[in-house]
Amino acid sequence: MNTPALLPRFESRVVPVVVISDVAQAVPLAEALLDGGIDVIEVTLRSDVALRAIEAIARAVPGIQVGAGTVTRAAEVAQVIAAGARFGLSPGATPALLAAVTRHGLPFIPGVATASEAMAARDAGFDLLKCFPARELGGVELLRAWAGPLPGIRFCPTGGVSASDMGRYLALPNVAMVGGSWLTPAAALQVGDFAEITRLARAARAAG
Repeated sequence: MNTPALLPRFESRVVPVVVISDVAQAVPLAEALLDGGIDVIEVTLRSDVALRAIEAIARAVPGIQVGAGTVTRAAEVAQVIAAGARFGLSPGATPALLAAVTRHGLPFIPGVATASEAMAARDAGFDLLKCFPARELGGVELLRAWAGPLPGIRFCPTGGVSASDMGRYLALPNVAMVGGSWLTPAAALQVGDFAEITRLARAARAAG
């Protein structure tokens, strides 16, 4: 039986979650994050250029681990691998999706919203899970409550996490990292203010 592949190594405990609508932004964005000490990025499959953006980052910025986010269909697994994604993430998990990432050997962080979903993902061999949408589900208090009955499972809370509360999440023993969009604000991307993104990345790295 195949087992899930291991995630690539990265130092940052904050994973920037970004929607890239202009592929020309991909490389300078990744470079700005790396300049700020963030060596990982989640490019979500929420735009028509997402796969091209992943490909550009993987080719031009090898110092950053590029992940494909919002992978929700089994057919997308081969596509993100071909684009150069080094891992994937999803807001949820279906048996078909988990089977596909295992079959293709894509390191993966499946999403869960309940204890039963976390247990099912664990039984499928995944012990690092995306808690989404974290804030709406109960945030820090939910993850603290899960720590006792779900030992051995670690989480990447995403959805509503911000610079002001990331520290509370990261202090929990069952939180490996957090994901958030505040490091790559749409306003900064729109005007190409990559210096602001580097500043936000430095602040997040210092806090995390």
